[in-house]
Amino acid sequence: MGIASSISRLTAYYARHGFRATIRRAGLAMSRAFFSSRMVVFYCELAKQTAAPANIPSVLRVERLRSYAELSPQDLQEMTSFWNTKHAHRNIRERFEKGASLWLIKSGDSLAGYSWTIRGRTIATYYFPMGQDDVQLFDFYMFPKFRGRAILWFLVADILHNLRAEGAARVFGDVAEWNQPSLSFYRMTPFRRLGLARSFTICGRSFTRWVENGTVDRSPRCTERTDRAPAIARSHEG
Repeated sequence: MGIASSISRLTAYYARHGFRATIRRAGLAMSRAFFSSRMVVFYCELAKQTAAPANIPSVLRVERLRSYAELSPQDLQEMTSFWNTKHAHRNIRERFEKGASLWLIKSGDSLAGYSWTIRGRTIATYYFPMGQDDVQLFDFYMFPKFRGRAILWFLVADILHNLRAEGAARVFGDVAEWNQPSLSFYRMTPFRRLGLARSFTICGRSFTRWVENGTVDRSPRCTERTDRAPAIARSHEG
């Protein structure tokens, strides 16, 4: 995320929550950025998912959107109301323009949560190139009042089922090492741990350091190369 974007989000947060809450938020963000930058990368082999699709409770339903125009004003308001609205709208438009799909899960008429996927590429520079049948799962979110009900599990299970039916091969996701709730969630899904990675940018080029079995690969790898990616990732790169 760029500096201007971060400042914009922080300003919007200050307008809604005040000075003290903003200072706490900024301190937490700085701690995460400087001291906990490693990402845990997960993968799911869709061909091995032979179980029947999850029986979603009748009160829940999943919708898949492929364009900004498909978003209802109410759902768009829910998705953008808790951070900088202008930036949020631009971000959503850009994701659709890149070919991403937005998956919504609703409880009754209320938006409970959402997630994004993109196939054959990634939404931003990634740890390794994607194959044409690979999918990136990113930015899943559950609104606070709907947490603790396994709703996100039903959403991701439905996404995996639909992607498998469409011929996708693998789904990759990642989460910050400090994010224990998201790590716990991944452990309850068919996803398996691929490894730990830390990415950084030098002179406009992105590099990745992989951490495997507790040992850090000390040779920086530009994301355009694949020789130091974990074997399961290398085997399916395009």
